[in-house]
Amino acid sequence: MIIEPKIRGFICTTAHPTGCATNVQRQIDHVVIKGPIPSERKRVLVLGCSTGYGLASRIVTTFGSGADTVGVSFEREPGETKPASAGWYNNRAFENRARAAGSKAVTIEGDAFSNEVKAQTIEAIKETLGQVDLIVYSLASPVRTDPKDGVTYRSAIKPYGTQVTSKTLNTGTGEVSEVTVEPATEEEAAATVKVMGGEDWELWIEALSEAGVLAEDFASLNYTYLGSELTWPIYHKGTLGKAKADLDRAAAAIRAKHGDNAAHVVALKAVVTQASSAIPVVPLYGTLLIKVEDEMGLGEGPIHQIDRLFRDKLQGTIVLDDNNRIRVDDWELSDAMQAELKKRWAVLNTENLAALADLPKYREEFMRLFGFAVGGVDYSKDVDPRVVD
Repeated sequence: MIIEPKIRGFICTTAHPTGCATNVQRQIDHVVIKGPIPSERKRVLVLGCSTGYGLASRIVTTFGSGADTVGVSFEREPGETKPASAGWYNNRAFENRARAAGSKAVTIEGDAFSNEVKAQTIEAIKETLGQVDLIVYSLASPVRTDPKDGVTYRSAIKPYGTQVTSKTLNTGTGEVSEVTVEPATEEEAAATVKVMGGEDWELWIEALSEAGVLAEDFASLNYTYLGSELTWPIYHKGTLGKAKADLDRAAAAIRAKHGDNAAHVVALKAVVTQASSAIPVVPLYGTLLIKVEDEMGLGEGPIHQIDRLFRDKLQGTIVLDDNNRIRVDDWELSDAMQAELKKRWAVLNTENLAALADLPKYREEFMRLFGFAVGGVDYSKDVDPRVVD
């Protein structure tokens, strides 16, 4: 069949197997070309392994440090005439290439919040790795069912305490306008913490520990985004910020139980994701950031960030901020970049968007998440949606 992108709101409902596989290969190439990354952590569990920072982490640890991995993600399988999710294609493309390179790669697909998937993952670790010495937590979901009581919680990306009015962007039409977002209720804020906070991270560490599959000197990393002051009203100071603060609480609790190196939150830069595209204000900031960081020669996607994390930030003595976080958002939040972003934000409108920001590249990066807009791929070619190169 010929697979074309189908966009519905902030979601692309199709994915291209060849485009996804090509994306995976190009990320692998980036790591391999830069050379080996010294690491004694060769047995890695990646929770949320199929896209973005999670996929990049699996690629970097495997092709940079020669690690064996178990990955967990929630995906949609393909049918004879229906494409799979992009993550399903990414997982297969990664597995094919990792095994060809001599590394073990096992993927568990299901609800990572559930006790059942935790149990399946533990069995896969026992059979494949024995134990894990690094856990990367990169799950992103708007919904979580608490395995303790079966209650389902839904996150609400809203301001906290007061309504917020700010600029926003319609990525389809290119129109810059103002949006007013009402504050979250206390129930919505609490639900967002349940979904996106640190509770599930703690449950994973507890389950792995009780099963005896944690190496004695294990480390775990949980990825977060703090962001620019331009997005703080809707993000850092909103319900998302409360959830992200709960990650710091969870990290401290894990360290208190398992040692100083057992858990760290890693602050990463803003990149184009399906989830972030649905948050008011954030896509406009993203189009501006892409333009400014390219002009400054500091553009980074997920693979560049994670390569820099493992190649630079995790080598030798690890530098932490005042909240015990590892910072890889340093380029984005540098004084020079933020000053330029704020200057442009103040005057940004529909008429000057093309001059001050880069909407075409933002759209292109969004499409590449699903295997489209990838150079060198013949999208007119008939493909079997069940097969990945």
